[in-house]
Amino acid sequence: MKKIFITALLICAFNTTINAQEWFNNLEDAKIRATKENKNIVVVFQGSDWCTPCIKLDREIWSNYSFKQLAENHFVMVKADFPKKKANRPSKEQEMKNNYLAEKFNSNGFFPYVVIIKPNEKILGSMGYEKTSPEMYFKKMTSFEK
Repeated sequence: MKKIFITALLICAFNTTINAQEWFNNLEDAKIRATKENKNIVVVFQGSDWCTPCIKLDREIWSNYSFKQLAENHFVMVKADFPKKKANRPSKEQEMKNNYLAEKFNSNGFFPYVVIIKPNEKILGSMGYEKTSPEMYFKKMTSFEK
């Protein structure tokens, strides 16, 4: 029984690792990865604890297995979160990084806001929350690359 439990635990851990989508919170690190892997970068601006469309986008798109599989092989993902609750606030250093990203790519302060950029920071396109399937959302994201 103990061996079955340990085996099941290892399988779950392995599957979680395979299905995990890596999110960067530092644009410089994302640019290095994107350049190395010849991918574009998706920068997501969200308010994770107050913005209802941001929460929906996370639940319906970013957390979806199908989207994760598509994006993992195509994009490097960067998240700039702007929570309001004190308990959820990032470190001062991370706040500064997020503010820099907002000044550079989201000067109008839209939430959620998704910007697709090249590793050299050239903007290819942008979008917000859309009530659609993860596959269609991904398709729209990739349409900016043409």
